Amino acid sequence: MTNPYEALRTSEDLDIRQFEAKVIEVIREQVGNSRVLLALSGGVDSAVCAALLAKAIPGKLYCIFVDHGFMRKNEGDQVEAAFQDYDLSLVRVNAEDRFLARVAGIADPELKRKAVGDEFIRVFEEESGKLQDIDFLAQGTIYTDVTESGLSGHKAVKAHHNVGGLPDNMEFKGLVEPLRCLYKHEVRELGRVLGLPAGFTERQPFPGPGLSVRCLGAVTKERLDVLREADAIFREELDNAGIEAGEYFAIHSGLRSVGVIDGARVFGHMIALRAVVTSDLVTAKCVRIPYDVLERVSERITSSCPEVNRVVYDITSKPPATIEWE
Repeated sequence: MTNPYEALRTSEDLDIRQFEAKVIEVIREQVGNSRVLLALSGGVDSAVCAALLAKAIPGKLYCIFVDHGFMRKNEGDQVEAAFQDYDLSLVRVNAEDRFLARVAGIADPELKRKAVGDEFIRVFEEESGKLQDIDFLAQGTIYTDVTESGLSGHKAVKAHHNVGGLPDNMEFKGLVEPLRCLYKHEVRELGRVLGLPAGFTERQPFPGPGLSVRCLGAVTKERLDVLREADAIFREELDNAGIEAGEYFAIHSGLRSVGVIDGARVFGHMIALRAVVTSDLVTAKCVRIPYDVLERVSERITSSCPEVNRVVYDITSKPPATIEWE
């Protein structure tokens, strides 16, 4: 399946306003009078994609928000509330049990990503079947997704659920991926041009498979709930301390280590913390968080999550590491 958006990147320096005009022409040429179904997560990519498509094909955009159970704490409700006043058709699908069953027992991160990607497509097919004349599926795929998945002549780093995980028997005429040739900072710039509020354009990236790839190894609801709480504490403390970071989140390592609680020897879980600064997501440096902030985070996590008895901070740059652990 050819993608009409790849040719829009003709140089490393894009004029976003010129790009906006060109990509709208391509969208209208590809879609025609058809209607489009968009996976709306509320993240930067999907929000900008929604705003762009609404401008290019007003009245033809249908947005489905799939709550796969891998969202951050309270995030599903926040996404739904944020888009209530937008002029679009939004359906929320609560599919936590379905996605948990799909990834049950899968420890390999690549297989996990592909399983989540395939299940996403199945959900969209089912939901679009309830609507009439939905011919195209839109995705907020960006250039980094393409290059890291090993396409367009690049060496594979990891499979992205919206690139490497797409099944061959997808029940749509085609994909609408208007952001496919943009880097993350360019997507944010396009969002500002389109008039999106800072709550969307400046939001930190979040992987499509969500916390399923920040919960290393096989995923369970219990481990996800622990991770959700630890992640919320970490992000809250960094925000309160005014620490600037491009991405900051917690990881459930899947490792257990010896500890002492109430004078007894226990084997608890280890939570890792990651905070980086990056201009383009291709390279990144760790944020030098003050020790008093890290100590406060550790104390809050171990107090709020009795399953956790060890908290560590990742200081590795990208490269050699990636920002995500899986």
